[in-house]
Amino acid sequence: MRVLIADDSDFMLDRLQQMLVSWEDVEVVGSFCNGTDALAALHKLKPDLAILDNKMPGLKGVEVIREIRKENQTVKLMLLTLYSNSYYQQQAMHAGADYFFSKSEDFEKIPAVLTELVKNEKDILHQDE
Repeated sequence: MRVLIADDSDFMLDRLQQMLVSWEDVEVVGSFCNGTDALAALHKLKPDLAILDNKMPGLKGVEVIREIRKENQTVKLMLLTLYSNSYYQQQAMHAGADYFFSKSEDFEKIPAVLTELVKNEKDILHQDE
């Protein structure tokens, strides 16, 4: 599974990369610190999953999601934020996010999502054989 990550926090980028590097079937294809570069990379790199921070310079994560959904319905999109209230979750889901997690409350849920996505990808590959 090809994963793109974008967060303006070096700490969070490092934390996500450390989590993802331990996965045998996951490749980080790019890491970005602003939404504008993340959107351009989504068009170019065509990852299977994008993990996006909501509050970034340039485009916010929800704006990146809204733009990418105009042309790509298959990429899985995960929005992370420090703000876990329902307003941000509704905004993310309305834009087209597949997942919404609070960095402070839900970070430990990300591996379960990755496990499911990798399993689904393997199942699809085995069906094609």
